[in-house]
Amino acid sequence: MRAVVFEKFGETPVVRTVPDPVPSPDGVVIKVAATGLCRSDWHGWMGHDPDIRLPHVPGHELAGIVVAAGRQVHNWKAGARVTVPFVAACGHCFECASGNHQVCEHQFQPGFSAWGSYAEYVAIDHADTNLVAIPEEMDFATAASLGCRFVTSFRAVVDQGRVTPGEWVAVHGCGGVGLSAIMIANAMGANVVAIDLTNEKLELAKKLGAVATINAAETPNVVKAVKQITNGGAHMSMDALGHPTTSYNSISNLRRRGRHVQVGLMLGDHAKAAVPMAKVIAHELEIRGSHGMQAFRYGAMMEMIKTGKLRPDLLIGKTYSLDEAPAALMAMGSFEGTGIGVVTRF
Repeated sequence: MRAVVFEKFGETPVVRTVPDPVPSPDGVVIKVAATGLCRSDWHGWMGHDPDIRLPHVPGHELAGIVVAAGRQVHNWKAGARVTVPFVAACGHCFECASGNHQVCEHQFQPGFSAWGSYAEYVAIDHADTNLVAIPEEMDFATAASLGCRFVTSFRAVVDQGRVTPGEWVAVHGCGGVGLSAIMIANAMGANVVAIDLTNEKLELAKKLGAVATINAAETPNVVKAVKQITNGGAHMSMDALGHPTTSYNSISNLRRRGRHVQVGLMLGDHAKAAVPMAKVIAHELEIRGSHGMQAFRYGAMMEMIKTGKLRPDLLIGKTYSLDEAPAALMAMGSFEGTGIGVVTRF
């Protein structure tokens, strides 16, 4: 099969022919129809993920068709249209037994601890636990875009952030994660303030439901601006970017007993960020992480998509061929572009 491969961290990936994958006894092989381009892939390419072993094929937001299944797979057959969470769970550990597949003790992640979906085919283990059926009316590009950013935002807003109608939500960073969170929080009945450095992304944020925007490049004090707009601070706030400044601001702009959810990855030089702990204590603030979403939770999100309350298709930006993926991957360090990029031509 053809796949994007890098031999060393930070060096230009290339498209080349590599062996086709084979399914494990409880796994499947999926013919990739679409795969998202995510900043997490850029972090992996830069060497920020300790699970990656070289040479490596990136890619973790995928959708496609099952072409082969192992002998222990009961629920899936060749021809099934599927997607998969980027955290693939074992289905047997304590966390899986408690329903928390997204923090499985023995998880594997395509594109990180295993070869990923910047390829014509990808192997996924523990298929009965991890695969999600794609509705016939949903195109593969939209399904692929769900796999990391949209589902992570859904769980961050709905499950971890516990957003309720009428609350104020601040979203710091209007990339794929942030725009997804804005759409989801708006669908939940919240009032959303979007914060970013570019007016182009803020304009898209307004179209997706933000009731107010803040250009952080032009605003001397983002925290003060959020508190003024929300009349005292956000009930729930999210760092969708993954930067010490946005993380600090997200916590600091909360009202008393507010809830911060960290979604943007804090890796490399940003791994140890400052936290206004005195305020966390005095105002009884919550700080939570959000790391993907369980396959069985896709049902609630899919129903909201089916009824039109959520429109992940509106987040699709540019589409690419597999041959264009290496350059697009390397460019993700600059935060350029709007929406979610997807490889759809292999």
